[in-house]
Amino acid sequence: MTISNELKALMLQKAKQYNNTTFIADDPIRIPHQFEKKQDIEIVSFLTATIAWGTRTGILKSADKLIHLMRGEPHAFLLEYDQKQAKKCEGFVHRTFQHEDLHYFFTALKKLYEQRDSLEDYFLPKEEEGDLSGGIVRFREAFFSFNPLQRTKKHVSNPHAGSAAKRLHMMLRWLVRRDQQGVDLGIWTKIPMAKLSCPLDVHSGNVARSLGLLTRKQNDFKALQELDASLRQIAPEDPASLDFALFGMGVSGELNG
Repeated sequence: MTISNELKALMLQKAKQYNNTTFIADDPIRIPHQFEKKQDIEIVSFLTATIAWGTRTGILKSADKLIHLMRGEPHAFLLEYDQKQAKKCEGFVHRTFQHEDLHYFFTALKKLYEQRDSLEDYFLPKEEEGDLSGGIVRFREAFFSFNPLQRTKKHVSNPHAGSAAKRLHMMLRWLVRRDQQGVDLGIWTKIPMAKLSCPLDVHSGNVARSLGLLTRKQNDFKALQELDASLRQIAPEDPASLDFALFGMGVSGELNG
């Protein structure tokens, strides 16, 4: 579909309006903003994104518990994590994400950091890839290469199985987007912002449909590709910035999203 100049102007204006630091306090992005070390930021971003479903209050409460469990030093904690420390996971639960899942996440993250200095290397897109779905799949394959429980695999979405991978795209926006507004962290510099996708969920999907940016009814990978095509017409170098517009218009009640 072709996006009108009027809609382009509206989306850019709303993205600018809602992309400001007042966004941080009640959003899960507050969690990685507490850290300065690159590895700490990406670890808590991944863990927070993993449990980012349910109420915002519940998400933030569980994320704070994880930080306390990791003694406020996620990278250092993971590097020394072993079976003796697995008891630290006992009792942790966030909806269907339970202590067995957390133990695997800690174990796998430790092994990934033994191989690479940053998680960014596992998400790198190939030159011919127009988005990060391939990078997500390659990360997922590396992450689940250490004999996980079958139940644990559901906690990292697979775009090639039809998932919109909303939480991972949210995390990627946090870590890759760079601007002067101070919301997104922008610590990953190897991944082009132009390849980011807008996180797609029920709310952003409904707003996008109300605006005529999306026609597919399901919030799946095909819908994400359709939304990508629309948003890249508006902000080809920074399509994920339009997440602020979709989110802001939905929360404010400007549209019935």
